Amino acid sequence: MWEELRAHHAQVADRRFETLVDADRAAAFSAQFGDMLLDYTKTNIDVTGRALLIDLLEQTGVAAKRDAMFAGKPINETEGRAVLHTALRNLDGGPVEVDGEDVMPGVLDTLARMENFANDVRDGRFKGQGGKITDVVNIGIGGSDLGPAMAVKALAPYHDGPRCHFVSNVDPADVAAVLRVCDPETTLVIVASKTFTTIETMTNARTAQTWMAQTVTDPGAQFAALSTAEDKTAAFGIDPTRVFGFEDWVGGRYSMWGPIGLSLMMAVGVDAFRAFLRGAQAMDTHFKAADWSENLPAMLALIGIWHNQICGYATRAVLPYDNLLSRLPAYLQQLEMESNGKGVSMDGADLPVHSGPVVWGEPGTNGQHAFYQLIHQGTRVIPCEFLVAARGHEDDLHHQHQLLVANCLAQSEALMGGRDLDTARAKIADRFEDAELERQARHRVFVGNRPSVTIAYPQLTPFVLGKIIALYEHRVFVEGVVLGINSYDQWGVELGKELATNLQPVVEGVQPTDGKDGSTAALVGFLQKNGV
Repeated sequence: MWEELRAHHAQVADRRFETLVDADRAAAFSAQFGDMLLDYTKTNIDVTGRALLIDLLEQTGVAAKRDAMFAGKPINETEGRAVLHTALRNLDGGPVEVDGEDVMPGVLDTLARMENFANDVRDGRFKGQGGKITDVVNIGIGGSDLGPAMAVKALAPYHDGPRCHFVSNVDPADVAAVLRVCDPETTLVIVASKTFTTIETMTNARTAQTWMAQTVTDPGAQFAALSTAEDKTAAFGIDPTRVFGFEDWVGGRYSMWGPIGLSLMMAVGVDAFRAFLRGAQAMDTHFKAADWSENLPAMLALIGIWHNQICGYATRAVLPYDNLLSRLPAYLQQLEMESNGKGVSMDGADLPVHSGPVVWGEPGTNGQHAFYQLIHQGTRVIPCEFLVAARGHEDDLHHQHQLLVANCLAQSEALMGGRDLDTARAKIADRFEDAELERQARHRVFVGNRPSVTIAYPQLTPFVLGKIIALYEHRVFVEGVVLGINSYDQWGVELGKELATNLQPVVEGVQPTDGKDGSTAALVGFLQKNGV
């Protein structure tokens, strides 16, 4: 099937797909679920290409693997684990079994404990040693930071609880900047680490503990933990009632639906958090039931495969024209690149095709004044994914939101249509002539024929945010199955962590640089000489 897709691409590669776009194509090459629209008319995918891509889904067994995932089968084969972040938002679904045991009672019990604690904090029943909690500091890294930090910012219009801050980097500047604006007597610190051993997280947690101990008599009383290591959390001074665990069938980058989302629940409240879960649950149901051509996660995945593995476009720009989603590109970098950044297939053989693309982006019109030059006139094609809401949350500034929407639509239109040499020449013919006219006109040519998709929705609510995140989660799943890789392990992060642990005493001067390569030894020497 890969060869058939490549052959079809070779036949249509030079076609200007703007010639395909009419009202009929706009209807036929889009998919809608409820109030969310995925428009992919501005791509070179046609009826034949889409049919071949859907055949690829069928041949690679995506439906069977999808059903196995929702059923709690150990589809994370390299670690022998189920993949059940979907169970965390299964608010009114049936039982979900792992190794013959229904996990839903435990999931719902943990959710209820989170809700009770969040309500106690928000209502002032749980206090700091100086009064009602005013600030919550979430200390985590990777999936324990990127997801909740993104979602807290995305749902800022719904904040009615304590201020939420996020610390992830082991760079002391990160934790110092957050603690500087908090009062230790009214701050709750949440330490998010499943094993309670993550070096960056625990280093920052001990720094926060020391900071708090300078003012309050019992720092542990103002700490909570998102962890399964109850012996370690107890040793840290955290009462078991403020420890919220999650199972090994929830990966870090898929974990904000459960305890890792506690900071989000603190910020927006229980009802809004449940709406967030229900949005994701709705996308789960759609993913399981919709025909492939109408299935938003499946089609988004197939578009990605067409652009990356077939067309050879190595990067993907995520461009939310929604400032609330300013952290979405960073979140998707981990979700997609850690999940599908693999070079080995499930059977241990080298991957016969390229794996996932480089994912990057920035919000809205900011990017237009930064990197869109490269997107429009650079020598490499960069597929773009636009996200845009029909309305914002500032009703009195709706005219400004309309300008934002106009910019979003204009960018996708410009990427598709471009500007030819004749048009460029005509625009400046009154200012230049002859050879100079030709030279100047060439600088103003836009090749166009550059693909984009647009995801549109009425407004960014908790429910809609849940749908968006689940959409991308399932997109990653589909791409991983088609590529034949395991999207749920991350061995690629291990080596650097191991080497960092071994290097720390060398950097500190406790051990010599013996055995280190010449570059590393020289860098250690330079940094030690200059203040490490």
